[in-house]
Amino acid sequence: MTGILLIQLGTPDKPTYGGLFPYLRQFLSDRRVIEVPRAIWLPLLYLRILPFRSGASAAKYARIWHPETGSPLMSYTIRQTDLLKARFPDNPVRFGMIVGNPALRKVLTEMVDSGVDKLIAMPMFPQYSATSFASATDSLFTALTKLRRVPAVRVVPPYYDHPGYLDALEAVIRDDLAKLPWEPEHIVISFHGIPKKYAQRGDPYATHVVRTTQALVKRMGWPRSLWTQTYQSRFGKSPWLKPYTDDVLEALAKKGTKRVYVALPGFTADCLETIDEIGLESREVFEHAGGEHLKNGTCLNDHPQWIEGMERIIRDEGHGWLK
Repeated sequence: MTGILLIQLGTPDKPTYGGLFPYLRQFLSDRRVIEVPRAIWLPLLYLRILPFRSGASAAKYARIWHPETGSPLMSYTIRQTDLLKARFPDNPVRFGMIVGNPALRKVLTEMVDSGVDKLIAMPMFPQYSATSFASATDSLFTALTKLRRVPAVRVVPPYYDHPGYLDALEAVIRDDLAKLPWEPEHIVISFHGIPKKYAQRGDPYATHVVRTTQALVKRMGWPRSLWTQTYQSRFGKSPWLKPYTDDVLEALAKKGTKRVYVALPGFTADCLETIDEIGLESREVFEHAGGEHLKNGTCLNDHPQWIEGMERIIRDEGHGWLK
């Protein structure tokens, strides 16, 4: 039996200090995420970062936490999984988290115990980065080392230029723009950033980002003067890939741009980085500098075109394994 496993980053169990401390501890202990010698990093993590960042992050999560469905990332991942089940009625479809719950190892064990002997794993990261895509595969194969019976495995490759993904991006953005009561003067295309030195060491993330951006703007018919591709979510003081989203938004506002739409192609589900960081913090930066309207774009979430796109991507990788 062939199973389908979506691999997402994860989310805290609750928006509190107690919920964020173990979540951040696990996330920031990932050697793929933080490439600093453990002897230097771990004392810094436990003595300075976790005690202070846990509370600050909890406050941010509380702003986006839904009283009934909780974390947006969790609720949309559940929804994506449920909608895929209808498209693959003969195959178990599950999701597991790299960080937090449901833990990837637990989900994988349950799938194998239920009879899965072939597995198609789809990391929910369109562009490859060691900090995300490789972290997902690390978690997957580490979990497999704990199993007595290991299934045959196929991992969906990065799909930054796959037609199913691009069709969904185009559909979501066109829907967003059609609902706006104003016309954007500029489009900012914002992706999660990574440290510049990671790219210098060979991480192809920036190349994948550029290829997604080029394909997207061609489909949308945007002239070069209308858009700027940027990177967000910088952590620490070392240089990250540039330009930084907030710097671009501030510069646009100071030049007189009043209305901006921020597209978010790198995120397959809305999360803290899209709803709070862009929708609240970056909007405040833009407005403080003189801007008037900033709309954070909707992520792929459970849009019908994305569910169809996910099916196409999975079927491409599952040829011969899926009916």
